[in-house]
Amino acid sequence: MLARRGMITVTEAASLADSQAHFKALKPWWDVLMDYLLIIMLMVSFFSATLLITMDKVVCMPKPIDKNKTDDLSKAGFTYSSISREPGHLTKLDYQQYLYVSVVCYHKVVPWQSKYFPYLTLVNTLILLVSSNFWFKYPKTSSKVDHFLSILSKCFESPWTTKALEETSDQPPPDHTRLKSSCTRSVEYSSRSPLLREFPFIPIQLPASSILDKKEEEQAKALFEKIRHFRLYAEDSDIVYQVYMGQTIFKVVKVTIVIGYTFSLVGSFSFQHICKPDIQNLMGYTLFICTHNLAYILEKLLLTYILLVCLYAFLAAYALFWLFSHQLKCYSFEKNHDGNVFGDIPVVKNDFAFMLHMIDRYDSLYSRRFSVFLSAISEGRLKELALNSEWTLEKLKEQVNKNIKGHCELVISMLPVIPIAVYDLTEIEVLKLELISSANFLAAVSRLKRLSELHLRHTLVKTDPDAYRFLQEHLRILKVWFTDLDELPAWIYSLKNLQELHLSGNLNSSNNKSIRLQSLRGLKNLRVLSLTSNLSYLPPTVLDIAGQLHELIIHNGETVLCSLGHLKKMSQLTNIELRQCQISKIPGALFNLPTLQNMDLTSNLLQNVDELGTLQRLRNITTLRLCHNAIYCLPPTIENLFNLEELTLSHNNLDNLPTTLFNLVKLRHLDISHNHIKTIIPEIGHLSRLELLDISGNQISFLPVELFRCTRLHSLYAGHNKLTNFPSEVRQLSLLSTLELTGNNLTSLPVDIASCLMLRKGAMFIEENVLNMSPMELRKKFS
Repeated sequence: MLARRGMITVTEAASLADSQAHFKALKPWWDVLMDYLLIIMLMVSFFSATLLITMDKVVCMPKPIDKNKTDDLSKAGFTYSSISREPGHLTKLDYQQYLYVSVVCYHKVVPWQSKYFPYLTLVNTLILLVSSNFWFKYPKTSSKVDHFLSILSKCFESPWTTKALEETSDQPPPDHTRLKSSCTRSVEYSSRSPLLREFPFIPIQLPASSILDKKEEEQAKALFEKIRHFRLYAEDSDIVYQVYMGQTIFKVVKVTIVIGYTFSLVGSFSFQHICKPDIQNLMGYTLFICTHNLAYILEKLLLTYILLVCLYAFLAAYALFWLFSHQLKCYSFEKNHDGNVFGDIPVVKNDFAFMLHMIDRYDSLYSRRFSVFLSAISEGRLKELALNSEWTLEKLKEQVNKNIKGHCELVISMLPVIPIAVYDLTEIEVLKLELISSANFLAAVSRLKRLSELHLRHTLVKTDPDAYRFLQEHLRILKVWFTDLDELPAWIYSLKNLQELHLSGNLNSSNNKSIRLQSLRGLKNLRVLSLTSNLSYLPPTVLDIAGQLHELIIHNGETVLCSLGHLKKMSQLTNIELRQCQISKIPGALFNLPTLQNMDLTSNLLQNVDELGTLQRLRNITTLRLCHNAIYCLPPTIENLFNLEELTLSHNNLDNLPTTLFNLVKLRHLDISHNHIKTIIPEIGHLSRLELLDISGNQISFLPVELFRCTRLHSLYAGHNKLTNFPSEVRQLSLLSTLELTGNNLTSLPVDIASCLMLRKGAMFIEENVLNMSPMELRKKFS
C-alpha cells in the first residue's frame, strides 16, 4: 500500500542497498552501526505513520452536567474523575452526530505530538539518512571516492600486488634512512623523488615471463601511472575530508536538537481528553469525554525512538571525536602498518590520506596492498622486469663504442635500472650511467674484469657486498656529477685503488653547513682530484690527502676561492688547474711546490703577474696557462722560467711582449692570441723549438722574417690581424701543416707557400677571393 502511495518501492530499496555496498570499504564501524540504527528508526517511523493513517481516531461521548455545577467546574478546573456519573443515561444522538463530534474534538483537543510526531520522526530520520551518505553523493567528493575505490579494487586483484608482497615478507626490515631532498626535484611521484626512503632489496633477476605475462605487466604499469595521477589529484585539496567533517557535525547538531524536543514530549501523550466543541445547539450537549486510540502505543514508540536517537548521538559524537583527535590529513604507511610495508613510501596528504585512514577502519589489508603501487621500489622492480626483457645482450652490444682513448665504452642513459645483460659485456672498460633512477651493482659486476673507469651522472648507485669488493679492487677512475652530496654513494670514499676522482656539483658549505665531503683518507692511491663546484675554500677532507695528490683541478664557476695557503701542503703536486676562481694574484703557496710542472690559472682576474719571476724556484714547470685574464704586461723576469715549453696568454690585454720572453728557447707552444699586440719582434727567431704559434686576433701588420727560422713550426695561426703581405720565407717551414690567415688585409699569397709540402688542402684557412688572386699553383693545390 505504501508503494502504491509513492513512498518507496522494493526495487528502489534494493538499489539503495546496492549503492551502499559499493562504498562499504569507506564506511567505518560507527557509520555501519548508524546506518542500521537509521533503518530501525525508519521502520519505527513508518510503523507510527502507518498507524496514524489507518487507526488515528478519537471516540467522544457526551456528558450531561448539572447547571449548578458548571461554574464550579470551570473555576476549579475539570478532571474526568470529578464528574459524577449517571449510569445508563441515554443520549439520543445518532451515529453521524458522533462522527461529527469526534472529528471536531480530534482537531480541537488532541495535541500536535499525537497527530504529527510520527511524521516528524520520519522526516528527521530521512534527513539523517541523507546526511550520513552525503559525501558519497556530492559531485565533488563522489568523483574522488568512486575513482579511489575503482583503483583500490584493481590494486587488490592485481597479480603484481601479490608477487610484490610475497617478496617483501621474505626480506629483512627496511633500513629507515631518509634521503635528503634535492631542491631541484619534484614530489611528483617520479622514481627519482628524494622523499623516498632507502630500502635494501634483492633486484629481480628472473625474466619477466617467469613472474608476469606481458598483459599483466602492462596492466600493472598502467595502474602505477593511474595511481600517480590520482595521487596528484587527491592531494591537491581536502574537499572529501571537509564534507565528511561537515556531515558529522551536522548529524551531531541534528540529533542534539531531536533529543532535546523528544525528551520534552515524554508523558505528554494522553488517552483521555475533555472536549467542549461549542455545538450545543446541534447536539444538546456542551461537554464530551474523548479517548485517543493511539496514545498508549505512540508513547511506547516515542521511548523507543528516543533510545535509538541516543545510541545514534553517541556514535556520531564518537565519530566527531575521532575526526578531531587524529591527524587524518596526513598518512604514514610506516606508522600505520608498523613498518610492515615497503619502506620507501612518502607521507601522503589531504583527501588521499583521509580515504586511506577510512580504509584502515574497514580493513588495513586494503591499504597494505594499495601501498605496493605507491612504492617507488615496487615500481622500479616492475620496470626492471620490462627493462631486462627489452634490453637484451644483443641490443647492448650495439651501444658499445670506442672512445678517443681507444677504450670500449658503454653509455646507459635515462633507464630506471641497470639492465642485467650489462654484466655479460666483459669487454667494456668504461661504463657511463646517466640519470639512472635506481642503479644497483649486483655481484655479477665481477664479470667485468676490464672495467676500470666509471661515470655517474646524477645517478645514485648502490652496491651488493660482492660488487663493492670488486669495485674496490678494479676501479681506477671515477667521475660523478651530482646536485647535492646525497647523490654521492658512500662507497666511493673507500675505493682503495682509485687513482682519479672527478666531482662536479654543489660543495659550497658557506650557506649550508651540512654540505661536507666525507673523509677521503680511504682513497689511499688517489693521485688526481678534480672539483667542478662553487667552493669558497678548499674542503678540509681534501687537505687530508694533500701529501699524496699529484694533480689538483678546480673549476669554480666564478666563485671566489679563498685560503689558498693550504696548497703548500701538496708537496707532490705536479699539475694544478685553478679556473674561474676569481684569483687576482698568483697564489704564493704555489712557489713552495718544487715538483710542479703544469700551472693553469685560466679565467681569473689576474692583471699584474710580476710574481712570475719568483717561479724560477719551480725548476720543473713546463706549462703555464694564463688565458682569459686581464694581464696587461709580462715582467722581464719571465725568462727565469727557462724550462717552459708551453705558454698560453690568449684573451688578455697585452700590447707588447718583453724581449726576454724569447729567451725561453725550450718553448714549443706559444699562444698570445686575442690581445692588443702590434709588433712581433725579430727575437722570436730564437725559439728554435717552437711548434705552434697563435697570434690571431691582434693588430699585427707584418711578420718578421726571423719567425721563419723556427723550422719546427707546424701550426701558425695569424688570422684577424692587419697583415698586408705574407713573407715568401714561409718556404723554410717544411713541417708546416696548418696555416690560418683569414681576416687580414691580404690581396694575394706568395707562391712559396706551395713549397710547404706538409700543408694540405683543408688545412690552410684564407678567404676565397685572396686565394683566387694568388698564383695558379696555389689555386690548384688549395682550392
